[in-house]
Amino acid sequence: MTSNEIRKQFLDFFESKGHRIVPSAPVVPYDDPTLLFTNAGMNQFKDVFLGTGSREYKRAADTQKCIRVSGKHNDLEEVGHDTYHHTFFEMLGNWSFGDYYKKEAIRWAWELLTEVWKLPKERLWATVYRTDNEALNLWKSETDINPKHILKFDEKDNFWEMGDTGPCGPCSEIHVNLSNNLEDASLVNTGSPQCIEIWNLVFIQYNRDDKGKLHELPAKHVDTGMGFERVCAVLQNKKSNYDTDVFTPIIKAIEKLSGVNYNSSLQAEDNSDEGKNNISMRVIADHIRALTFAVGDGAIPGNEGRGYVLRRLLRRAARYGRRINLKEPFLYKLVSEVVKNFSHVFPEIKSNQSQIEKIIKSEEESFNVTLDRGIELFDALVKKLSAKNEKIIRGDDVFKLYDTYGFPADLTNVMAREQGFTIDEARFNELMNEQKERARRSSKEKLGTAAVIIDKLDDFNLSSTEPTEFRGYDELTSEAKIIGIKKNNGKSLVILNRSPFYVESGGQISDKGNLIIGDTHLRIVGLAKVGNHTIHIVDNESKVELLTGATVLAEVDKKRRWDTMHNHSATHFLHRALRDILGSHVQQAGSYVGPDRLRFDFTHFEKISAAEIEAIESLINEKLRENLPMIHHRDMSFEEAKKMGALMFFGDKYGDKVTVVQFGNFTMEFCGGTHVKNSSQIGLFKIVSESSIASGVRRIEAVTGAGVEKYIQELQLRIENDQLRIGKLADEKKKLEKEIAALQLKEKLGEISSIISNPTVVNGIKIFKGKVSASNMDELKSIGDELREKMKGGVGVLISEIDDKVGIVAVVSDDLIKEKKILAGNIVKEVAKVVGGSGGGKPHLATAGGKDVTKIDEALASLENIFL
Repeated sequence: MTSNEIRKQFLDFFESKGHRIVPSAPVVPYDDPTLLFTNAGMNQFKDVFLGTGSREYKRAADTQKCIRVSGKHNDLEEVGHDTYHHTFFEMLGNWSFGDYYKKEAIRWAWELLTEVWKLPKERLWATVYRTDNEALNLWKSETDINPKHILKFDEKDNFWEMGDTGPCGPCSEIHVNLSNNLEDASLVNTGSPQCIEIWNLVFIQYNRDDKGKLHELPAKHVDTGMGFERVCAVLQNKKSNYDTDVFTPIIKAIEKLSGVNYNSSLQAEDNSDEGKNNISMRVIADHIRALTFAVGDGAIPGNEGRGYVLRRLLRRAARYGRRINLKEPFLYKLVSEVVKNFSHVFPEIKSNQSQIEKIIKSEEESFNVTLDRGIELFDALVKKLSAKNEKIIRGDDVFKLYDTYGFPADLTNVMAREQGFTIDEARFNELMNEQKERARRSSKEKLGTAAVIIDKLDDFNLSSTEPTEFRGYDELTSEAKIIGIKKNNGKSLVILNRSPFYVESGGQISDKGNLIIGDTHLRIVGLAKVGNHTIHIVDNESKVELLTGATVLAEVDKKRRWDTMHNHSATHFLHRALRDILGSHVQQAGSYVGPDRLRFDFTHFEKISAAEIEAIESLINEKLRENLPMIHHRDMSFEEAKKMGALMFFGDKYGDKVTVVQFGNFTMEFCGGTHVKNSSQIGLFKIVSESSIASGVRRIEAVTGAGVEKYIQELQLRIENDQLRIGKLADEKKKLEKEIAALQLKEKLGEISSIISNPTVVNGIKIFKGKVSASNMDELKSIGDELREKMKGGVGVLISEIDDKVGIVAVVSDDLIKEKKILAGNIVKEVAKVVGGSGGGKPHLATAGGKDVTKIDEALASLENIFL
């Protein structure tokens, strides 16, 4: 059977048993911030098992795309080196939500395996939890498995738990013995490739409380998972998952790109060059599937969380590509093969193919230089150690490769193992921790006054342990009581029982304002949050007496807060617009929200084009004009917020109670900041810059409302200043052009010296003639004037080739004009006739033009004939 037939038969089988066939959840679990990736079929039904959600059906089945590369499922180093571990895999599964239970789950599993797929019964083994006699007896009564093939195991292998507390239960695994000894029970549950687990039937029947005690659940569930790639290998009679038609098309594409053949007859542990090539191809074939599906569902390589996992996979695959002659970006070229083979089941990779290829190619290109340099440095390091007969790479060297050259430590580790070396991980981790501590200290130093406050909170002698009540969502002036106070370097540090002041959080900067005692206004210049108390840093140089228990007014700077709220609300619109225009891979990576501007950092793989920026601005401003109301969901349960569809991301920490900010149906995010009442209050939105701040992270800076007005005014002033500068530059240009022209003319005037010194005399009249260089007729006239001045008495004719035409100037001295009646106009007419032109002018200077530049010499020679 083909893999497509196997998948279809599984789903058809359970559909015939009354199961709803549901689509796979995304491999990026946007509604579960506790997970890097979807790692099991049950993830999308977690709320059902926890009792916080339900479905309209009681039975379900699907094929779920999964990625396992971290935590207890971290098999990354084995991937490619053996034949059955994968980072990405499909999990075939069937579920019962309080409907059927162990009896049906066991019977149907046996029916599918032995009657539909015809697996040899003598090769199948079942395991049960050590106290689950119910499952043990059902295997005996509901199937015809060899009773000796039913084994008991403890919690490590046969008890499933979602976490330290919550739903859990025993499980029954089905293994297939691929060895020649069908009765060897010692192979089961040992991780041997000779006896592999293909299906796990989990029976969720308990709830574990916080004391570790198990309680029977009122409704019992079934959760099963089958490794699709493994069962394909069994049914296609292959010893390696990579020899099935799940992988062979991808491996053939790798062969074509690299010019290296894959030898499926070799053992996985073969250490020959050919065996190492096989490992490289298996790694690449596995990793390109994980990358294609993860990026297709909106993940993007980065430096944290799931982004870092993808970056590691891509870099690992790129490094193995070097071993089979793939030195230029190549992974993105394999995406089309994955799409061709899997898009009929998972259509999202087809619709997102172009985006997937762009992101992977961009990441490959940025890493290639680092990879080449890192390999060069590593080879030099190994050579140096080999000369000393040392086999341990110092942690300091691993750290230098990482910190100075950007070469990942895990790649150093892989390359070291391949050459029989180890790395000093303990020292490397020590140096990493020192670096983090330096960064932490640096951040603390930047806190300034706030750091001093936090370190000495005990000095406040609080009159109440009640938290400071935040009133800033609804009012900007609050009547409050002082419940704690101390002095610090000319500042009074005041804790109030309630306050409208917002303390910096989530990118929004702290408020400023006044503390009013009677008629005295004291400036609040800073804030800090310590536990549940807000500390107001008050500028009290005048040493106004502040007493615990005194009633004061806390007044926020209204304009500053108002402008800040404009910008904070705008970030929500920007986030949604970026995801709509650029893709769902966009995720906030940091922000600054102040009264003057907003800054928004986000994951994206390339520079945003001018057309995209225009589209983003247009979408945002269109939505702002729709006057969308702000709906503030305060103190709602986290689960309720998830059901509403509030945007959340892995790594963000959410408590049991959360606050969600929603504008119409356009944007809805977890956010504890302050916001405008409706979108039209924001005014106009304008992006002022877009840039890169790290690999895979872009930054947009923007302004809103009054900030746009100020931006326009600054632009106008800049334009005016530019125009003034342009005017000055134009004047300077003209001046320089005149100076250059004068210098050029001076150079050309030098050409008449030889003409002056070598006249021809005809009938007592001196004739000065010759060819000169001139850029235009005006310049030629200037040279003529110079000639007339220098020749004292006589006739002068100068000819120049100007723009492929003939330019002529004739000059006559005053004495010849008076005594001989010789006129420059008559002379120039006669000369011009020779070159096919005409002209005229004043008695002392005249000009003419002609067409035939080949007759210039003839025209000059004709002068003597005029005076003969």
